[in-house]
Amino acid sequence: MQSEVLGHAARRAIAYLQEIPARRVAPGESALRGLEELGGPLPEEPCDPCAVVDLLDRAGSPATVATAGGRFFGFVNGAAVPASVGAAWLASAWDQNAALRVMSPVAAALEDAALRWVRDLLGLPAECDAALVTGATMANFCGILAARHVLLERAGWDVESEGLFGAPAIQVVAGAEVHISLVKALGMAGLGRKRFVRAPVDGQGRMQVSGLPALDRRTIVCLQAGNVNTGAFDPAEEICRRAHDAGAWVHVDGAFGQWAAASPQYRHLTAGFEKADSWATDAHKWPNVGYDCGVALVREAGALRAAMAIAAAYIAPGELREPSQYTPEMSRRARGVELWAALRSMGRRGLAELIERTCGHAQRFAAGLREAGYEILNDVAINQVLVSFGTPETTRAVIERVQREGTCWCGVSEWQGRTAMRISVSSWATTEEDVEVSLEAIRRVAGECRA
Repeated sequence: MQSEVLGHAARRAIAYLQEIPARRVAPGESALRGLEELGGPLPEEPCDPCAVVDLLDRAGSPATVATAGGRFFGFVNGAAVPASVGAAWLASAWDQNAALRVMSPVAAALEDAALRWVRDLLGLPAECDAALVTGATMANFCGILAARHVLLERAGWDVESEGLFGAPAIQVVAGAEVHISLVKALGMAGLGRKRFVRAPVDGQGRMQVSGLPALDRRTIVCLQAGNVNTGAFDPAEEICRRAHDAGAWVHVDGAFGQWAAASPQYRHLTAGFEKADSWATDAHKWPNVGYDCGVALVREAGALRAAMAIAAAYIAPGELREPSQYTPEMSRRARGVELWAALRSMGRRGLAELIERTCGHAQRFAAGLREAGYEILNDVAINQVLVSFGTPETTRAVIERVQREGTCWCGVSEWQGRTAMRISVSSWATTEEDVEVSLEAIRRVAGECRA
């Protein structure tokens, strides 16, 4: 029975991926109405597993957003590379719990290898503690918790045991355009979503060194490697120097931009970021690993483990790294399988080509829209493009119609007082033809809206 269900699901999944290039990106109204078939009361009796897969495909597949294709340009979402998809299928069949090495030697071994490769690709110290988590929000959370542990330990406070009640205050500094994932992480860490200092930024969203407040040994400075709107990078070299001279901790939110370090063409943008103390990034963005897969890295040996470690009479950790000693979760899926497979399949050169190709597509979008008379609001440093079609009302109308038409999908953003279409090119599946077809659709819709 199990092999029959898996074969049935595989055939359905393959058909779905084969149909992606020809379908609209966002689901239509009829597809959304079809989701009602998935609700209703829970059946009283068991039913055929193959029938469940059939229902899931029939009612669910049309209502997906075609992020696995080449014309989704929203939210810095990439499609999963083929090796990652295949590895995910196998990992689901393995059904491994990656919490402890004894629970899954293979999951732990693949995680060890993949994390070594990530450190190498990002140009970070080989001795970094590292953890696989769900995404950049949890990776930021891990980095902030490690920083909190170290800064308060210096002050003689055991935050893991005593909590924050009565603890010495920690100052957090971030740029005015800090990403909401880091703000959420600060809130979860008890450092507050509103009490951090927002340093001024320049016209591309880069933190201005001259606007930094006084820093000290109980300060966390949060940098961005890749502004979510413009793709711009904070001046890491100077900020790290100033922060470390004061004894402060530097954390990097590098959800997608940190991966520029893997490209010879774009590596210069990440200069200085290797001098930070902790880093957060997403493997389900530029490396195009399937969801969910984030990476947290911490320079100071033992800091991440000190913030995350657990102990119980029924757990007897060995001498090798135990995954759950570095993550917020205990039981968790073996997401390292997909990360390992994606990186192994692409290799160093393949990942660099993916980064450079998608950045080239972003440049083509910018050039094509500028030639049509529309305003590009940012310096296209990597894979992010902001475009205005005139008034805020016109720009919003263009975005809404483009999304509704379905040729491609681009999001809306409000950036430094301007309403813009945000085009994020992150997918291995995006071809030159996808870009040209999407450009034609955007320009046509924009012309109709302006007329």
